[in-house]
Amino acid sequence: MAIISRAKKSRSFLLHNTQIRSALAYILLTAAALFWLNLYTSTTIRDIIFRSRQNVMEEKVQLMTTALLQLEELNATKTEEVIALMEEGNTTRTVVTDSRGLALYDSLTTGNGEGKYLLFPELVTALEGQNVFYGRYEDETIECRLAIPLMRKGKVLGAVYLMEHNSEQGTLIHALQMNILRISLVLEGGIILFSLFFSTAFSKRLRQILASVRNMGEGDYSQHIQLRGTDELSILGREFNDLADRLQASEQTRRQFVSDASHELKTPLATIKLLSDSILQNEMDPETEREFIDDIGREADRLGRLTQKLLALTKLDSTIAEDMEILEGGNTVRKVVRMLRPLAELRRITMDCSCDEGCSLMMVEDDLYQIVFNLAENAIKYNRDGGWVGLELRKKETTVELVVSDAGVGIPEESLPHIFDRFYRVDKARSRAAGGSGLGLSIVHAMVQRNDGSIEVAVRPEGGTVFTVQFPLFDMKEEE
Repeated sequence: MAIISRAKKSRSFLLHNTQIRSALAYILLTAAALFWLNLYTSTTIRDIIFRSRQNVMEEKVQLMTTALLQLEELNATKTEEVIALMEEGNTTRTVVTDSRGLALYDSLTTGNGEGKYLLFPELVTALEGQNVFYGRYEDETIECRLAIPLMRKGKVLGAVYLMEHNSEQGTLIHALQMNILRISLVLEGGIILFSLFFSTAFSKRLRQILASVRNMGEGDYSQHIQLRGTDELSILGREFNDLADRLQASEQTRRQFVSDASHELKTPLATIKLLSDSILQNEMDPETEREFIDDIGREADRLGRLTQKLLALTKLDSTIAEDMEILEGGNTVRKVVRMLRPLAELRRITMDCSCDEGCSLMMVEDDLYQIVFNLAENAIKYNRDGGWVGLELRKKETTVELVVSDAGVGIPEESLPHIFDRFYRVDKARSRAAGGSGLGLSIVHAMVQRNDGSIEVAVRPEGGTVFTVQFPLFDMKEEE
């Protein structure tokens, strides 16, 4: 009991562990996706604003450079006059330098750099003849810097430097980022709840399947899983139900087979035991004793035949058809007729045989021989003295049809659906008298199915029984 309890706890732990891992994996995946979305959105918004500010600042600087380049001499007084006419006041700082980096104009009131060398990184790069733009977002403020060289005939005369601090757009970026973050948190919360709900529902359905599997493992095949839907678990549940039904039917067949086999084996053994005890316990004359010994031999032979048939059935259940070959069915049918004709003549039973040419089959020859032999032998055994047995092998368009008919005692209509069941006998007393075990037709049925054939039985209107067996016709032309 302790082992079973530990096993159940282990399965429960694994199930919950799988549930937790699945939920965590889904949550982490969506969290990573939302984080990337936040980062990408924020970066994109900042880049758009930076490009917009760069365009505006470049247009302003271009106007300034155009006006400054019209001056014959670039000095502080003339530069201030030009900038004073063009400055709109919305730039945080405007600086104009000569080619050495000396500030000719600086719009700052406090910390003005006029008359000083201003070697900002942007100005240094601009004095080398290159345009420079730098943008930064920090503390809810956007800071943009732009420097463009003043060039005339390929010679750098100086540079114009603009710097802007924009808190309004910085506040807008911060507000957008916070809104996106809030939406992401709400979405992630919903995803967490959905993941927990989904994983709980999934594990509940999985626990149903595991509980049914455990019950089946304990021998209860009546378990059925009620799962609605068309997903994989529902399909698995329906497949499990089909498997449970097949196992239950197989178990019932197995129990019936064991019961019937035990009963059939017990009868000859009991007879042998009774006869041997009679010989040992009673004084008998030699003739009576020989008669008892003959009876023991017959029962032993019957027991041997029964065991052989049981082994044959077991082999048919556990193997597939092997050693298939192309054979002419008519040759096998005629061989069986030659073997059984002496048995039929002992009871004055007429045997008729008719075989079409070209009845080619792809199957195991021993199987075909056994099928024809068993059907023909039964037709003789359960016939009337002076009766008739007919064997026909017909070639159809796509099949080969074997028909075994007799004018014997026949089979009652209510028994026809059961004659291929193992150990089923229409008349047990008559079957035992004829040496029957109730396994011959079961073996025939199994062999027919193993070779992709079909078998049917019907009552002849004139009296007797007719068995019809069909096999696929092997077309030599198509094979070539």
